[in-house]
Amino acid sequence: MKTSFIFPGQGAQYVEMGRDFYDTYPAAKHIFAEADEALGFSISKLCFEGPEEELRLTKYTQPAILTVSIAVYEVLKEKGMTFAMAAGHSLGEYSALVAAEAMSFKDAVKTVHMRGQYMQEAVPVGEGAMAAVMGMEDEKIIAICEEVEKENLVVQAVNFNCPGQVVIAGSAKGVEVAAERLKAAGAKRALLLPVSAPFHSTLLKPAAAKLEKFLDTIEFKDAIRPVYSNVTAQPVVKKEEIKELLVKQAASPVLWTNLTKEMIKDGAGIFVEIGPGKTLCGFAKKIEPGVSAFNVGDLDSLERTITALKEAGK
Repeated sequence: MKTSFIFPGQGAQYVEMGRDFYDTYPAAKHIFAEADEALGFSISKLCFEGPEEELRLTKYTQPAILTVSIAVYEVLKEKGMTFAMAAGHSLGEYSALVAAEAMSFKDAVKTVHMRGQYMQEAVPVGEGAMAAVMGMEDEKIIAICEEVEKENLVVQAVNFNCPGQVVIAGSAKGVEVAAERLKAAGAKRALLLPVSAPFHSTLLKPAAAKLEKFLDTIEFKDAIRPVYSNVTAQPVVKKEEIKELLVKQAASPVLWTNLTKEMIKDGAGIFVEIGPGKTLCGFAKKIEPGVSAFNVGDLDSLERTITALKEAGK
């Protein structure tokens, strides 16, 4: 039974995240210092003190979550915890690539800061939206979004998170119309999400183009462990393919359900979510109830997870 490290994306952020690791472990403190130096401003202060409104802006959310995730990862590594494969949800894919040594942390934190900026420039705040759709088959959601798009509105299914939970994104009007139709067609819920851009929708294609140019300045290496791509749900190791898929990822759906199934097929039986929140643990259990899922986001969960993994013989 193999251990998979998985890393969260946007939405997991909260003020004070990572502070206990910063205060307790020099390895974590070093990562926060590296992030502040690479970015030219204090992402540490924003993580620990907020304000929340600023932390929610995607150009800050992305480097903040990446920094906390890698700070926690470095502590796990110091404690001898290892992984056979890795993945990250959207932004979290960059954390997975840092853990797999395909890109340096400094390069990754600069990249996701720019990625967030490009995404916000592509769709100004208020013009795009996202909604989580609960209790409806993927195919039905896709079909209803396609119907709405025939009316010159933009909306697509963009995050296939787990059975019964899909996120849609697009123009504010497109998402609003689709959400109403999905509820009328039998969806249990269609909840608007508090995000600042319609991530992974076709509206983000201009951001993907800018990101491609920025990634040309970044050094990639082959990954030391397979990282499962959001775009293909398949493991990737080669640096050329990693870079190409990161460009596509910005304006393509996140195939998290399929990705998790592929990891399980390849032997993953233990999932460890590293960073703020424990959303991905919930997805893993819904996708395959038989797997073990643990999160490490604070000092309490760190100790619990290390104890559980040691008991499992890992």
